[in-house]
Amino acid sequence: MATSFSSPPFLSYPLTRTPRFSPSSQTPPPNSQPPNPPPSPKLTTTSSEQQLPVTVREPKPPKPTTTVETTDWIASSLTRRFGLGAGLAWAAFLAVGVISEQIKTRIEVSEQEANTRDVEKQEEVVLPNGIRYYELRIGGGASPRNGDLVVLDLKGKIEGRGEVFVDTFDGDKKPLALVMGSRPYTKGMCEGIEYVVRSMKAGGKRRVIVPPNLGFGEKGADLGTGVQIPPFATLEYIVEVDKVSIAPA
Repeated sequence: MATSFSSPPFLSYPLTRTPRFSPSSQTPPPNSQPPNPPPSPKLTTTSSEQQLPVTVREPKPPKPTTTVETTDWIASSLTRRFGLGAGLAWAAFLAVGVISEQIKTRIEVSEQEANTRDVEKQEEVVLPNGIRYYELRIGGGASPRNGDLVVLDLKGKIEGRGEVFVDTFDGDKKPLALVMGSRPYTKGMCEGIEYVVRSMKAGGKRRVIVPPNLGFGEKGADLGTGVQIPPFATLEYIVEVDKVSIAPA
């Protein structure tokens, strides 16, 4: 009996297909290191929006400043803002102004001295308010106006008694200063003296008789010189105007 050989029968097994995964979806094999985390997405910027690296600079030490000590606030301000040159320029301007003022003062003094003259014959002048005066020397300078500073020498005494209560003609005494229109009066001055001085000029000199109502009135005065001015006293003065100028602010 003939034996026929044939290929052994194949066992039929269900065919299974191995699914294909993309590399990104493959499951890592066990005991393998985890992959590095994906880098964070970077924002794409245009060339105009790209940020340049920031360089932090250390602050430079301040430059030393030169301080100019001056009593003029304008010069100080100019020095701080525009430098030492501006401050010196302003100081030079002030120096020129001071020199100009000194020259002006000398000219005025020269004119005052040239126009001042002594009175040969003294005559009594009686004013409506009762003041009497004798012109001793006519001044050649300026006449004071309200608010001006007047520097004067003054000698006052009580008429009929000869008691002197103020005297700046003495070499040890300083002249008195009177701001025209100011109150109260001090150091022996009174309303009558201010009234007379208004009609005088710098360099002038007068002998003045002041009635009680324009002197110290019915109360009198104690000037602290050891002389008590009694009530209703008539006063006799020698007044000389030394200088007339603008009062300081």
